[in-house]
Amino acid sequence: MPRPAPSCVRARSGLAATVVALAVGVSAAACSTSAPGQASPTGSAVAVATAEPTPSETLLPEAGTDAHSAVGELVAGFPATLIPVPDGAEVLLSSASPVDGTDLTEVSLNLRTAQDTAGLLEAVRAPLVAAGFAENVLPAAEAGLAAQSTFSRGDGSELLVVGVLERADERTLTLGGRVRATAP
Repeated sequence: MPRPAPSCVRARSGLAATVVALAVGVSAAACSTSAPGQASPTGSAVAVATAEPTPSETLLPEAGTDAHSAVGELVAGFPATLIPVPDGAEVLLSSASPVDGTDLTEVSLNLRTAQDTAGLLEAVRAPLVAAGFAENVLPAAEAGLAAQSTFSRGDGSELLVVGVLERADERTLTLGGRVRATAP
């Protein structure tokens, strides 16, 4: 029968086992993926991550690059009588492009204004409803939007979607869809 180990040997064995267990636990925690990495980018990645636009750089397309769109104004052919720009609004971008094989025009309008959200939506709603469009009020706007609505006319081939984004003291309206310049 084996003799029991002296107590000092057992204590050293227990201490060694504890040290090994702690070392494994600490190293496993250090390798955990539950916390985000802390590595800093180096080399060319730093230049990409910290690049800032130059004062002459713009995020909007250059004027004159597309006959169907315009920056800072309504493009030629935009149905402004059907979709007028609200008073005091700044046009950021507009487009109007004929849809091949139809009498429809695909339109988009982005504008910015200090007008309140309800007033801005009403400025778009009134001429559309007067032209025979029906509004489909959504129960809730998409996340991030202060207001959203759709307008359709006739057989549904004419459809406009309107969204209003609210930031501090200004609103940005985005409108897009297909329309006929005159009633069907």
